[in-house]
Amino acid sequence: MRVGLPAVALMAAAACFGVSVAVAQDLPPPSAALQPQFAVPPYKNLKIFPKDISRADLIFNMKFFSQSLGVRCTYCHVGVEGQPLSTYDFASDAKEHKLKARKMLAMAHKINSENFDDAEDPGVLKVTCFTCHRGSTKPLTAPPAAAPPTSAPSKPANS
Repeated sequence: MRVGLPAVALMAAAACFGVSVAVAQDLPPPSAALQPQFAVPPYKNLKIFPKDISRADLIFNMKFFSQSLGVRCTYCHVGVEGQPLSTYDFASDAKEHKLKARKMLAMAHKINSENFDDAEDPGVLKVTCFTCHRGSTKPLTAPPAAAPPTSAPSKPANS
């Protein structure tokens, strides 16, 4: 029996597939390789967040702060930009911005708890860092500049 080109191609593809499956069995799961080396619970020096906050919730909040203020981790945390996060001292209170962030979080929590009823509006986003900061380290204190005001419309002449 003579084997044609399509049959040889099919056997070669099957062999490559088999080898790739065998190699994949020895690799670590992709999620483990992609996870940054943040601290793991129990966390040290949490003052505002609950001590049992999940890793995912803590990272989500840190990313939200970063985006809301347009900054990176080193704005509040002791570490060298570009170095692995495992080298950062996240527990340190050496940076003034971290201390100020705690005060701002307490302020936002107070505003939300005293002025917004979650029972009436569950799940509605309240006051956050982004409410005032809008991607800047300096909060907005006035509306953004707009086009110059136009003169009042003239009254139509009585004819």
